[in-house]
Amino acid sequence: MHQYNMPKYAETYKFTGSWWSPEKEALYLPTANTIVNQGEIFKVLEQGKKKSDDAAYIANVIDAALDRASLKSKAACELKDEFVQGLKLEEASALLNCDYKKHPELREKLYAAALDVKRRIYGDRVVLFAPIYTANFCSNSCLYCGFRGANAELERVAVSDKELSLDVEALLEEGHKRAVMLCGEHPRYKFDDFLRQVNVAGDVRDSKGSDLRRINVEIPPLSLHDFKRLKNEGNKVGTFLNFQETYHKPSYEKFHESGPKADYQNRISVFHRSLLGGLDDIGLGVLYGLYDYKFDTLAMIAHANHLNDTMGVGPHTISVPRIRPANNAPVSENVPYPVNDDQFKDLVAILRLSVPYTGMILSTRENQQMRKDLLNLGISQLSAGSATDPGGYAARKGNKKSTAQFSLEDERPLQDVVQSLIEDGFLPSQCTSCYGLGRTGETFMSWAKTGDIQNYCLPNSLITLQEYMEDYGSKEVKNLGAKLIKEQLEVIDDKKRLKATKNILKQVKESGLRGKLF
Repeated sequence: MHQYNMPKYAETYKFTGSWWSPEKEALYLPTANTIVNQGEIFKVLEQGKKKSDDAAYIANVIDAALDRASLKSKAACELKDEFVQGLKLEEASALLNCDYKKHPELREKLYAAALDVKRRIYGDRVVLFAPIYTANFCSNSCLYCGFRGANAELERVAVSDKELSLDVEALLEEGHKRAVMLCGEHPRYKFDDFLRQVNVAGDVRDSKGSDLRRINVEIPPLSLHDFKRLKNEGNKVGTFLNFQETYHKPSYEKFHESGPKADYQNRISVFHRSLLGGLDDIGLGVLYGLYDYKFDTLAMIAHANHLNDTMGVGPHTISVPRIRPANNAPVSENVPYPVNDDQFKDLVAILRLSVPYTGMILSTRENQQMRKDLLNLGISQLSAGSATDPGGYAARKGNKKSTAQFSLEDERPLQDVVQSLIEDGFLPSQCTSCYGLGRTGETFMSWAKTGDIQNYCLPNSLITLQEYMEDYGSKEVKNLGAKLIKEQLEVIDDKKRLKATKNILKQVKESGLRGKLF
């Protein structure tokens, strides 16, 4: 395991943790303003406005981003490391401020470049996963969330180990192999409970013997001490995800009235603790609608830059949820800074050009058409067949009252999503080989930033699709999938890799081989 060390920062503070995850080690972390300087973000936004109406400049920025991502020559790009493939902050600012209604040809150029960059690094594959909620008890007061502590209308639930096992089994029976586990922040459900249950989830098998191969976690910020426990004791734990929600501190404080989550500094410094604790696949995110999307997008890029420049690892994933209606959550019904569909597409494309190596996640908050559109603009991971309430998958077999966190726009089951992706020319993937073979953190970055990760992604995606087809696929999915696999094999130009891939595919189909990591 790679050991991460923090540089000496000019401004630090002593981190003590929260009651949910107290710090037991002497730890000094960079201040919030050191990580993302809000004054600097506003300054760069203003600079971008001045250049945003220069069509030639905007076109050159898009061309430059495309050229950097191609990595024809490291020397030609003056790379101190591969990360500068992405847009500079001032370039991203200009793209965010551009009036694309006035310059529709530039929007078309932006979208084409984003898709090109995504394909160069990730190909046509789309990673699929589903969320697993273990508890909706929460002491925080986030005004956009149905789980907030003040919501007296919500039935509070913390699933037992048995109930969790049934929930995971139901998810596995649908064909899932990857999940993200989530919980609230409350004395009724502590970190020790989550740590125990992540191991429970990892041990579950369905009737075919399938299990979850990777469990990402989206839980409240942990202390360094607890990150080490999660790394050392957690079964199959992959990426640690934690959304800043908004980087605009006054808005953050306004919409997080009380509870541990009200601590802006604790949240924004969480990835330093994750990396120091050994969980080196990290996932950033913004909840779009809480503040100006241009500010939050630029701030998230700055956050990615900071982590890459000081810790040596950028985000494994970036998530882009928009606020959706939630029961008894006032801000979700009256969104302060709505992001329309065109703006949403623009920011996804700009993020892809700014952080080209990262996996970009889209949830079932968005409808089927928007999800399809965004797959062509940079999104590389989708949730599918999701339930956002504790025990939600097992509950589908009954008729239980919903305890969901927010409403969903795409409620299709996994099989329908898989079929739709294949029909649209995408390659559904449940690959977990990077995690299984230790290609995480800095090691993953070295492959993803150069585009070489596709040498592993494509074979493993084909293998996991073949597994899904054999164990869970409908007749239509099997027919479509077989044709797609044949087409995608032609993309593998390395003869040795092609031969090995074909051999594994044959064993999956004829000999029952499962879980082979390439």
